[in-house]
Amino acid sequence: MASAFELEEVVVVWKGAKCLVTGGAGLIGSHLVKRLVKEGAIVTVVDNCSSGDERNLERVIGSIRFIKADLRDKEVAFKVTRNQDYVFHLAANMGGIGYITKVGADIMRDNLLMNIYMLEASVANKVKRFFYSSSACVYPIERQTTPNVVPLKEDDAIPANPNEFYGWEKLVTEKMCEAYNRDYGLDVRIARFHNIFGEAYNAFDPERGKAPAHLIRKAILYPKERFVIWGDGKQTRSFLYVEDCVEGVLRLMESDYTKPINIGSDRLVTIEELAKIIIEISGKDIKIEYDLTKPQGVRGRNADLTLAKKVLGWYPRISLEEGIRRTYCWAKERYEKGELKL
Repeated sequence: MASAFELEEVVVVWKGAKCLVTGGAGLIGSHLVKRLVKEGAIVTVVDNCSSGDERNLERVIGSIRFIKADLRDKEVAFKVTRNQDYVFHLAANMGGIGYITKVGADIMRDNLLMNIYMLEASVANKVKRFFYSSSACVYPIERQTTPNVVPLKEDDAIPANPNEFYGWEKLVTEKMCEAYNRDYGLDVRIARFHNIFGEAYNAFDPERGKAPAHLIRKAILYPKERFVIWGDGKQTRSFLYVEDCVEGVLRLMESDYTKPINIGSDRLVTIEELAKIIIEISGKDIKIEYDLTKPQGVRGRNADLTLAKKVLGWYPRISLEEGIRRTYCWAKERYEKGELKL
């Protein structure tokens, strides 16, 4: 174990700051990279592209250093964190409900290896501040059994009872961040993401994609493909557009708050309502069908943003409809050009 170092007060100035973004070719990572470049940061991206896509970075590829490497290798983690001021650790083996209900061991092994190595390396290389991307999947099953769910506060995560292995892995790493902060002075920031969506090639992966992208895909392809909702459509979620997510992440990194905090929306919608928003944007006369045999996750999940408003002065600015419209138009344009396979 690397020796401890004292926690110093860090005033964040992005211009000229050396920032490492792991998983930077993914949905959130690529949008974060673009924002950091715009702010004047010196950005290094590490991604093995198992789920990310280098095309997400095509407009900034000349402004960043891109390393295609696997963070399950300890030597890689120690190498890429050298001389970095800030680490944004978003790399993960993850996906939508169809993926995380099917895959357990690989998710836990891959992610815990990466997370441990990145924490160790950040301490050893005296990184100023470490960001960890956690998930709303950490919250207990028993608090998510009804569509009209009470918004989840950060303290609701304990006592713990996540409903997937993915949630357990995220919660364990949150506690590791807390321990590294206490024992080794690593200055940590932890965001619990709630259903982030937006423009990215990998977001439309048929296996790993999430509900908004899946439904957008079906609307674009209709009537060639049926428009099928998994479950009865009455299950509820809140969805956050990626641009608002990135703003929340940067505000968190600029703050002095070291505990987990929700980054999401508190507008609760059923999956059926989400589908109808997408259908209206498509302009098509689409018949909705339902498949009750498919996994649908918890019955309801919503974010309580009281803490984010108080600590970060942050709240989503882009409506669900506007975010979906942007994502739909982006995907449709690239599909018609043959750049995006759906």
